[in-house]
Amino acid sequence: MGQDTDFPCEFSSHHGNFQLKTSVAHATYFNVSGKLKSVEELKTITVQARASGKKIVFTNGCFDLLHRGHLHTLREAKACGDILIVGINSDRSVKGLKGTGRPILSESDRAELIGALEMVDYVVLFDEPDPYDLIAALIPDVLAKGGDWSPDKIVGSDIVEQNGGRVTVIPYLKGFSTTEIIERIKG
Repeated sequence: MGQDTDFPCEFSSHHGNFQLKTSVAHATYFNVSGKLKSVEELKTITVQARASGKKIVFTNGCFDLLHRGHLHTLREAKACGDILIVGINSDRSVKGLKGTGRPILSESDRAELIGALEMVDYVVLFDEPDPYDLIAALIPDVLAKGGDWSPDKIVGSDIVEQNGGRVTVIPYLKGFSTTEIIERIKG
């Protein structure tokens, strides 16, 4: 952790052989293209974005095993505005919500996977069971959530609506939930 590691790679092509050697500095979290941000950094980013007339969209989840349903929800969320911020439950938060044996993937893995997606602009981790405080800090213009809920049951909907924003519910794709996938794997 925190030290440079060399990854030597050899590539061959019809134009000849060449060698690529690169060094990647590892931190606590791999920060995909600078997308992993702190709440304070995101507060500054959202203020600047709003000043430029951009709409901020927020969604959140555990994203324990990335699957097609997540991609659907994130694409639809991004379509609701200009900047998509994704809150990801920390390992401690996921364990508290889902129980023993979860998360399957670590928070750093989940942050890297979500951050690597083209529709995601920023990622932030949170330790709480729900993102209420995070939503209160960022006050997004759109709160998008996958599920079968009514907008008034979505955590943070009161904050967003009181500040002139809107809440969007994105229907789940049937058969694509982490819990269902885990059950199919278990047989």
